[in-house]
Amino acid sequence: MIRPLLLTLVIFGLAACETTKGAGRDLQKAGEAISGTAQNVQNAL
Repeated sequence: MIRPLLLTLVIFGLAACETTKGAGRDLQKAGEAISGTAQNVQNAL
């Protein structure tokens, strides 16, 4: 009974890590886009 529960927890843990890593990449890309836009506006002034 314990083994299937532990296996399920490990699988969910690994899935959560991948989701968090993907979200981190998305946030990084968004930050880069905002920085690039801010730099373009600053250069235009």
